[in-house]
Amino acid sequence: MTSLFLKINRFTLALGVALAVSAIGAAKAEDGEYGVLMKTLANPFWGAMAQGVADGAKEAGVKYFQQAAESDQAAEPQLNLCNTMLERKPVAMITAAINSTNLLPCLKSAQAAGMKIVDLDNNLDQAVLDKEGVKVTFHIGSDNVAAGAQGAEYLVSKLGKDAKGPVLVIEGLSGNITGEKRAKGFADKLKELAPGLQIVASLPGDWDRGKAASIATDTLTAHPDLVAIFSANDTMALGAVESVYAAGKGEQVTMIGVDGNVDAVKSIKEGRLNASVAQLPYLVGKQAVENVKKALAGDKVEESIAVPTLVLTKDMLDAGKEPMLQYVK
Repeated sequence: MTSLFLKINRFTLALGVALAVSAIGAAKAEDGEYGVLMKTLANPFWGAMAQGVADGAKEAGVKYFQQAAESDQAAEPQLNLCNTMLERKPVAMITAAINSTNLLPCLKSAQAAGMKIVDLDNNLDQAVLDKEGVKVTFHIGSDNVAAGAQGAEYLVSKLGKDAKGPVLVIEGLSGNITGEKRAKGFADKLKELAPGLQIVASLPGDWDRGKAASIATDTLTAHPDLVAIFSANDTMALGAVESVYAAGKGEQVTMIGVDGNVDAVKSIKEGRLNASVAQLPYLVGKQAVENVKKALAGDKVEESIAVPTLVLTKDMLDAGKEPMLQYVK
C-alpha cells in the first residue's frame, strides 16, 4: 500500500506539471481529445480516479487534458476552469461537479457545441438537469444511497440489531447530492435494521477533516455515550478518528467512512478507523473514459453506470483475498 501511495503521489505531481503546461498552451484541443474536470487532486480519492482516467485513456488509445480545482469547496473557480477548458473544443467533457448547479452554465455551452457530457462520480442531480435542459451522455459512479446503506449494515453487523445508543452522521458539503445520498442511505437503513441506534445529529462537515473533528468533539461532549460515527467521506472520518481517540473513546465508538482511499486503508490496518465503504474511484475513472469512447463511436451506453462498492475492514485487508481489492487505490 505504501508503494501504491507513492505511485499516486508521483502521478499527482506529474499531473500538476502537465496541467501547468496545458494552462499556458494552445487553446485548441487535438482532434478527438477529451476534457476531464475533477473536483480536486488534494484528496487521494480523486488522485486514484485520475490514475484510472490515465490508464483508461492509455488502453483506449485516446488523448485527454485534465484540470482540477484547488479544493472540493471551490465551486466558482471550478466553473471558471470548465469555461476555459471549453475553449480547447474537446469532443467530450467528463466533469465531477462540486455541487449540482455550479457547472450548469458551462455544461449548457458544452451541449450547444455538440460535446458529449459525462457526470463523473454522480455529482449532478437529474431533476436539476431536466429543469435546465441539460442532457448528459451518462452518469457514472457508485450508488451513493447503497454505499450509505452498506455503512449501516456494517455497523449493525458489529453492534447487533438490538443495539442501542446515540449515533452521529457527518454529512458532506451542504447542497452536494453525493453526501446527501450517502447520509440518507445510512439513516434509512439504520432505522430499518436497528431502530435502537438513534441518530442524534446529522451535520455538514464540508468534506473537511478539521471541521469533522470539531463536530465529533462537540457531539461527544453532548453525548458521552456515543456509539458510532458515520462520515460521508474518509477525509471527515479520519478527522472524527482523531477526536474520538483524543477523548479516549476509541474502543467505544465505531467509526465508518466512505471512499476507501489510501489514508483510510492505513488507518483501518492500524486498528483506528473501523471501516470504509470503498467507492473504487480508480474504476470510475477508467470506465468513464472507456464508455466515452463507445458513445463517440455510436455504440449504446447505459445512461447510468454503477461501479460496485466494497466495505473495507481490517480482517478483509489483512486476509487480502477479496478479488476487488486490486482496485482499491
